[in-house]
Amino acid sequence: GMPTYDNTNFISLVKQLIESGKQTANIIKTVKFLKTQKENIEKVNDVVKQLKAVREIGRNNQRLINVMQNDLSDILDSPYIKPDEVARVSESFSAIVENSLDTMDFIDQILSSDYLKMSDADRADILKEKEKESKNMVSEITLKTKRYRDIISFRK
Repeated sequence: GMPTYDNTNFISLVKQLIESGKQTANIIKTVKFLKTQKENIEKVNDVVKQLKAVREIGRNNQRLINVMQNDLSDILDSPYIKPDEVARVSESFSAIVENSLDTMDFIDQILSSDYLKMSDADRADILKEKEKESKNMVSEITLKTKRYRDIISFRK
């Protein structure tokens, strides 16, 4: 008994191995492609977050400007606000507006340069933090406006 080899089985096995190798190569290409697409989606998401944060900061700054133009002039023109209070009121509102302008300058730097080579995700995080700060400024100026209106109302 000499063993006999079936060449057709061997050839079939080799063909299966080659086909399996091709499938593995295709799967690897697909995984790389999907990874790249995931990274692209994350970049787009970060950019969208940045745009939303910048838009919200812009809205908050517009609210600050509206308060300064309308409410502040009403408060300062009121005969129930004493002359020494006018300076304090003006300084308090001016400080908030100054902070708001500084924030806008900072945002401009972040968006217009590579700002220390930060990633889009890092930039989005900073912008979200600045958005929070701008909401706090709006809350603060709204609270101050209400407080001064209450003082005027009480003195009437």
